Amino acid sequence: MTPVLEIKNLTKAYGNFIAVDNLSLSVEQGNVFGILGPNGSGKTTTLGMVLDVLNSTSGSYSWFGESQASNHRKKIGAILEHPIFYPELSGYKNLEITALIKEVPLDRIEAVLKRVELFGRKDSAFTTYSLGMKQRLSLAAALLSDPEVLVLDEPTNGLDPEGIRQMRELILSIAAEGKTIIISSHILDEIQKMCTHFGILKNGKLLMQGAIGDLLTSKNQFSIDAENKKKLSKILELHPDFQSSEIKEEKVKVTFNKTVNGGLLNKFLFDNGIIASQLVEVTSSLEDEFLEIVKNK
Repeated sequence: MTPVLEIKNLTKAYGNFIAVDNLSLSVEQGNVFGILGPNGSGKTTTLGMVLDVLNSTSGSYSWFGESQASNHRKKIGAILEHPIFYPELSGYKNLEITALIKEVPLDRIEAVLKRVELFGRKDSAFTTYSLGMKQRLSLAAALLSDPEVLVLDEPTNGLDPEGIRQMRELILSIAAEGKTIIISSHILDEIQKMCTHFGILKNGKLLMQGAIGDLLTSKNQFSIDAENKKKLSKILELHPDFQSSEIKEEKVKVTFNKTVNGGLLNKFLFDNGIIASQLVEVTSSLEDEFLEIVKNK
């Protein structure tokens, strides 16, 4: 299947400064693809180039297998940095202007306002909106043409926890409809909750890309709680695959030298006189893996 977006050796230089350095990656249909990296890693510059906002220095990209993004304007909805709306106009009036520019029927406005849960405030001036509401209006504008792809640059940046949750739930519900979504962010926890795939940038270079599920693997570790932790530690040492253990945050964290089944481990403990009140497999987080990747490359 042809990738929705394919980037080949894309570079952007500002004099001697290389903002994006020979970047190649691809995004498949139906992916929720997170472009990760610290501030200044080239995320927004990359999105700017593939959206024709910035000219590249060298390299190429294609949408839906074709090199001219202009042929697919209505298939791509985007929020890049801070969208501009007229502050004194209502949310509805601002979307009217956007719909006219995009040549989208005006009857789409009501549908997208309901989709982002702003219909009840459609007649309020944009200046009265909270930051979360402004972000959701931006998302409504991106959805006006019912695009196949959404490109969102730091969609939760600056939002409070409630605003972040609302935006995350909206993005996940849109992804569930089969749309491809490309998100740039430095908030690793949110990317882990939303994305199916990722690419990590540092100093404009791609360090790694792949599926989130493949990255977040088991560490062959368990966090176990029981009444007698010293006895628990001694019994764990008898397990044939035992490697090491430590008491951490009032629980015993045990590491095995190969994959161990949690149910069988619980039976092993029970058979040796230990009743575990908690037994949780420890898996790596995106933050753990990201920091390890960035540190080593």
